[in-house]
Amino acid sequence: MQSEMKRIDVALKMRDIGAVPLYYHPDIDTCKKVISACYRGGMTIFEFTNRGEQAHETFSELVKWGKQHMPDLLMGVGSVVDAGTSSLYIQLGAKFVVSPLLNEEMGRVCNRRKILWIPGCATATEISRAEEAGAEIIKIFPGPTVGGPAFIKAYLGPCPWSNLMPSGGVSPTRENLTEWFDAGAFAVGMGSQLITKDIVKKGLYNDLSEVAAKSIEIIKNLKQ
Repeated sequence: MQSEMKRIDVALKMRDIGAVPLYYHPDIDTCKKVISACYRGGMTIFEFTNRGEQAHETFSELVKWGKQHMPDLLMGVGSVVDAGTSSLYIQLGAKFVVSPLLNEEMGRVCNRRKILWIPGCATATEISRAEEAGAEIIKIFPGPTVGGPAFIKAYLGPCPWSNLMPSGGVSPTRENLTEWFDAGAFAVGMGSQLITKDIVKKGLYNDLSEVAAKSIEIIKNLKQ
């Protein structure tokens, strides 16, 4: 059950699935359809991005709904930039907190509650600082802009102990996923390239499930 998941379990599940879908929409029913579609495709971990007014209220309802209908779904939050917001979402049931930047104060809050903290980093120095502050997984953001797969491969050469998760610009194609995982990615975050505007606008949620499932299959084969 979700409530029994420890921080280490969340990190290992993230590694095993290999992909974290991320999304925000002000309409809660749309969020439920997107989450359900990804879940059916095998992505049983989901990052709700903290955007828009009353986003935390939407997240709270989604967590309650998820526990009722998908008890093994892990819900986390992204786009968090400060400690106060981290505390709020942890209280509402977030099992991991993702940030586009490095804020050690967020790390202290999450570590105190044994919640997985994934800060965003763009340089070797930032990655090192984040790990010193207790981050087990580092978000490489924005993935392509900071150097793409070449950056990850180059960094892991001297620092093979790091767990790097690129986000931003990652697409669910075999070619793109192969580039990232061949470079040594721990997992990838996928947003608009996976959950496209066209899918949401036309309600093509079965298509989303199929793309999610295919992505999981590709990643699994790449990790063998």
